[in-house]
Amino acid sequence: MGKTDKPFALYQRIKLKVIQDIESGILKSNDRVPSETQLAKQFNASRMTANRALKELTEEHRIIRIQGVGTFVARPKPEAALLEIKSISREIADWGGVHSSRILLLQEENLSGEIAEKMHLDPGKPVFHSILLHMDRKVAVQYSERFINPAVAPQYLEQDFTRITPSDYLLETAPVQEAEHVIEAVLPDDTIQNALGIEADAPCLSLTRRTWSFDQVATYSRLVSPGSRYTLKGKFKRQ
Repeated sequence: MGKTDKPFALYQRIKLKVIQDIESGILKSNDRVPSETQLAKQFNASRMTANRALKELTEEHRIIRIQGVGTFVARPKPEAALLEIKSISREIADWGGVHSSRILLLQEENLSGEIAEKMHLDPGKPVFHSILLHMDRKVAVQYSERFINPAVAPQYLEQDFTRITPSDYLLETAPVQEAEHVIEAVLPDDTIQNALGIEADAPCLSLTRRTWSFDQVATYSRLVSPGSRYTLKGKFKRQ
């Protein structure tokens, strides 16, 4: 080390070791990374120092930290379809993942004023409401909330959405005539944060979508994904 060189801070040494293990293949995508306690013991450091190293690795998208589960090597971030409407299960399969889902809500409700306006329906009319958590190898990648016009998909509540995704069912039952997308960068509220297992300050991608079928609004949806686990890509070609 030259006279002008400065030694790495301890947290940088921890960070560098994890990076070397990832790049050498010792740690592969989805492998568990040593915990703060294990790293602190290995490097004779405090847990605060180990936490800083893991926090920076998370911000650089090299690892993902799931509350109550552990820390894992991040896989290459997938690119999801933007301009086309594609089932999340197919997107996950396309990037080599294994899809599963958990139903958080599936019921009939009366329309609130805001949702009624979005769907061009009268307040108080019935609407189907679903919330699903989509996962790749049990890691949450999308919080999916949908409001469905019963007129275009009357059997929606009878489907087993652990076996078929809402998109697959709706694309077959109510072919899309028109779609509208609005994309925003957002911070998760408490409900979404807990469902996705992310920190309160973790940036997320929010895709709000309306679809039309049979000359009426069929669905109004909000799909929220952690920015570190999911990306959106669109391609348009003029005919």
